[in-house]
Amino acid sequence: MSAPRATHRMVTRIARKGGAVASGLRAVPEEVPIAFSYGGSTHAVMMGTPADLEDFALGFSLTEGIIASRSDVEEMEILDEETGIDVQVTLKDDPADALRIRRRHMAGPVGCGLCGIESIEQAVRPVPDVSAVRLHITADVLVEAIASLNGNQPLHRLTHAVHGAGFYVAGKGLVALREDVGRHNALDKLAGAVLNSGHAGAEGLVVVTSRLSVEMVQKTAILGASILVAISAPTALAIETAEKAGLTLVAIVRGEDFEIYTHHSRIDTGVSADVA
Repeated sequence: MSAPRATHRMVTRIARKGGAVASGLRAVPEEVPIAFSYGGSTHAVMMGTPADLEDFALGFSLTEGIIASRSDVEEMEILDEETGIDVQVTLKDDPADALRIRRRHMAGPVGCGLCGIESIEQAVRPVPDVSAVRLHITADVLVEAIASLNGNQPLHRLTHAVHGAGFYVAGKGLVALREDVGRHNALDKLAGAVLNSGHAGAEGLVVVTSRLSVEMVQKTAILGASILVAISAPTALAIETAEKAGLTLVAIVRGEDFEIYTHHSRIDTGVSADVA
């Protein structure tokens, strides 16, 4: 395997600022095709940041239902080719057989946040029920989790052009963080990192820098986490899906202010509620 690719490059640009125009350099993130192949056959191609690729492949395999645990993966090999990167994943016998059956019914792989699906029904597929997860946090923990995420994104500091996803455990802090130009990719990378860390999804909360689409809720529930926190707003389908899955959805975090959309009992806001 060749040396890892750079995650960013410096480019020239002309900038107008404060009534003046000047030339200079700016850091921008790299974006490359990243293929996930199982048994030698390509399953999906994503456009993403060429970093944390083993975490990416592991998390993608989990959230797309290809594997159920880390032990389902026998080995991985990363092939850096001229036009992109191919992550070759070798599965244990049972998940490999299940994937072969699934492929026979596939309409075709797609390069998006819903990969390898066969129908509209699968796009809004039921997600695991996390209602039984007894995680309760204070508002201070929630605010600290987002602050930790915002303060530990090296690629974002350089480029201001990537998303971040973190896994925060009360009393331990931010135990994993991953970045990518795609919000789904960042969350898949995080899921893989959590699996590799030995932590269970039920131990902590997922914090992200993006809006909350339904895919973000699906992936978080599949990881086993019961609280998803974002700095931006949720979609209607994300709220509906989180409600059904027993997942607590917190959005629009601004300093100490935030909005809870589902299963609010997991969050101790620290103030009396005025709820109609």
